[in-house]
Amino acid sequence: MAMMMAGRVLLVCALCVLWCGTGGVTANVGAAQAKGSSPEKPFHWRDVKKDGETMSSLRGPSLVEVNGKVLAIAEAQCNDEKNSFTGIASQLLSMEKDNQREEVLKDAKDTQILEEGGSAGGKKRVDVSRPTTVVNGDNIYMLVGKHSHDDAANCQATTDRIKSGILLVKGEVGEDGNKINWNDTDGVPCTLGAKHESLSQLLVGGGSGVKLKDGKLVFPLEGTKKKEKDADTEEDGKAVSLIIYSSKEFTNWKLSKGMSDDGCSDPSVVEWKHDKLMMMTACDDGRRRVYESGDKGDSWTEALGTLSRVWGNKHEKNVKRVRSGFITAKVGDGVEDDNKKNVMLVTLPVYSKKTEGVSANEKGELHLWLTDNTHIVDIGSVSGDDDVAASSLLYKSGETNEELIALYEKKNGGEKPSPVMVSVRLTEQLKRVKDVLTTWKEVDERVFSLCPSENAKEDVSTENACENNKITDGLVGFLSGNFSGGTWKDEYLGVNATVKKGEVASTENGVKFTGRGAGAEWPVGKQGENQLYHFANHNFTLVATVSVHVAPEGNTPIPLMGAKMDDDDKTVLLGLSYNSQNKWQVLSSGTVTEGQSSDWDPETQYQVAIVLQNGNQGSAYVDGKLVGSAQCECENTKDKEISHFYIGGDGGSAGGQEVVPVTVRNVLLYNRPLSSEEIAGLAKKKITIPKLEGPKSSVVDTQLPAVSAPDVEGTVTHSPPSGPRQMEQETLKANVGGGGGGVSSAASVTTTPSSDFAQTVVTVGGDTMRGNGSSQTPEVSVSSAEDGETVEGTDEQGEEGIHSQDGEVNVTALNGSLGKLSQGNNTDAATERGSGLPSLLLLLGLWVFAAL
Repeated sequence: MAMMMAGRVLLVCALCVLWCGTGGVTANVGAAQAKGSSPEKPFHWRDVKKDGETMSSLRGPSLVEVNGKVLAIAEAQCNDEKNSFTGIASQLLSMEKDNQREEVLKDAKDTQILEEGGSAGGKKRVDVSRPTTVVNGDNIYMLVGKHSHDDAANCQATTDRIKSGILLVKGEVGEDGNKINWNDTDGVPCTLGAKHESLSQLLVGGGSGVKLKDGKLVFPLEGTKKKEKDADTEEDGKAVSLIIYSSKEFTNWKLSKGMSDDGCSDPSVVEWKHDKLMMMTACDDGRRRVYESGDKGDSWTEALGTLSRVWGNKHEKNVKRVRSGFITAKVGDGVEDDNKKNVMLVTLPVYSKKTEGVSANEKGELHLWLTDNTHIVDIGSVSGDDDVAASSLLYKSGETNEELIALYEKKNGGEKPSPVMVSVRLTEQLKRVKDVLTTWKEVDERVFSLCPSENAKEDVSTENACENNKITDGLVGFLSGNFSGGTWKDEYLGVNATVKKGEVASTENGVKFTGRGAGAEWPVGKQGENQLYHFANHNFTLVATVSVHVAPEGNTPIPLMGAKMDDDDKTVLLGLSYNSQNKWQVLSSGTVTEGQSSDWDPETQYQVAIVLQNGNQGSAYVDGKLVGSAQCECENTKDKEISHFYIGGDGGSAGGQEVVPVTVRNVLLYNRPLSSEEIAGLAKKKITIPKLEGPKSSVVDTQLPAVSAPDVEGTVTHSPPSGPRQMEQETLKANVGGGGGGVSSAASVTTTPSSDFAQTVVTVGGDTMRGNGSSQTPEVSVSSAEDGETVEGTDEQGEEGIHSQDGEVNVTALNGSLGKLSQGNNTDAATERGSGLPSLLLLLGLWVFAAL
């Protein structure tokens, strides 16, 4: 029972720690000096060296760095001939070999035991537990739990400090540098008992605390709620997580007013940007909840839009939860801060799936996770074949090198702890972290290219997604042209989508779905134990560029994009469909609403978006215009959460229709609801998609007549009728002008397949096409179509497209801007269905004549 109670403290006998030099220690010194004798400390540490004393197991790993040296710390379970007891083990880590696991803290000589009392009255061992460490300068400060036999009635204000259940210990690295010498130990006076009347006891959190930028030291704590009056069992007291922090002089400690939800324990705490604290906990519902606080714990807000409930934890009855490794770091190439990024690193066990004949105790393989509080990537395994429980992380950086080190508790079968801890230097994993950060930066730059050029920004609304790089604010996932083997890969290396049915072909910046029930699933709850997109149950925006190539038959709406629930009926929480009457339809919780002013046409490209806000308010947009909104009636409970997003189709039979070809490009997933202004800003530019089939057209190489004026460059582009299109280009140069003050211009000619005619593009503007295919603020874009088809569009400066009786104006869109960098291909700037080169020459001549 004493071992089970180690680390607990009655709330009214806890929580205001005064460091040595004040309080109890000062009183002892003053009394001794008055008597003319040297003071006698109430606590003493000694090595485990008596006959018969052995160390049997370890738990509660922690890592510290002092003056470049890295040391491991853990709670040690010890035995002698008659009793069991606990101490604190510490050891210097050599870390000479990369990515090789090394067993540490396995010798009894690494362990120190706390004893209480002086020589006159005899000394007795004191059980301590859950070491929680913070480094300040050359000193290591450790909070530990101490079993107290005194109840609340015997705990008098600031007296009898040795009766306290929480101790603060100061240590230094020994002269040999191999372990820590614990020198000064002080108790917690019995004050602040009325701070949390709902709590009956407190436990030290274990692992690592954090030193804040303002010098304060923060330690995680775990509390137990008082039982309800009609409760008869100990399990009725729910765990909660909170913090205690001190001034840098250790003279003023405070307990946080706020705490986690009931049932959340094993806290880990870090300091994130803008003086924000983040606390990760393991909760009764099987998810790890993450909380944020900007007021040092006076209030905690669950981070539902980012990290909370992403990771799972074992929560079966009588199964011990484990604490995560949780740190912040500034990682990148080089020594300059501009090349580095603030990130969080997490280590947690990933549990193997139960299979027939395998023990119910699932093996926990430790994984390292990287996040910037938006994107999350599983970097990979850390522990190999070891079965892992709690873990700790430490990032060490210097002028010449960086190190990432993990220390974890190795299980010895079932829930039994191992007699050793394992340390590993994560060199390969750190390299992978840097590679991922480089990819995130590159993908962000591709997304930024969506926004207008600098000289067009004055015409852009300050509320849209392009202002101050807001386009990547909350952007979590991005599906573009990276498709192979039935997997549509996330450009941010997070969660991949999977094609479930039908025929699928990769296309420029996206995927073409063809056939019965074709579509892709982007998993949310379907990921299982760890759900990187769990935020979608509360807020999300899903944006895609789509084109339906064939009008459906019959009366059944065809699903295009949406979110399905994880229930027996596979209810659509929010979705967008289209029908044979060329209408968009919004589907929400089984209710269908026909879109407002929302006709659609085959072979026309649209930008569509669905938005969920606060888990129940849904809306859908087409080309930046609201087509419908609905109150989602599905309650997002544990048993009713989003299973997955469907894209291009929902995997059904499409109403029995054999073929409904759809092209989907550049799918953007946000962890927040975008405003209508932001969505309109994203939809401001778009391009048409070439027809799926048609004769292969040839490249035309023609020299235009030379006249006296600056050069004009023209580009002729050709693409095959199907499959991935590797664009071929030839550049034409001609002099166009006349008279005084010649006119400088550029012409771009593109031919693409069509079911009826070769398509020709003419783009005329004040600047030329860049080598990567992106336009430099074209002034005019002219396109003609024999069938009189009209596609809406605006140029980069916000001007409406110029339409003729048989034509239209179109400019490069979201689809084109993102795709150029993704695929490395030049894309069409505008599309004209016409009569080929003679029409081109005629149009060019007319333009030159008008310019004169």
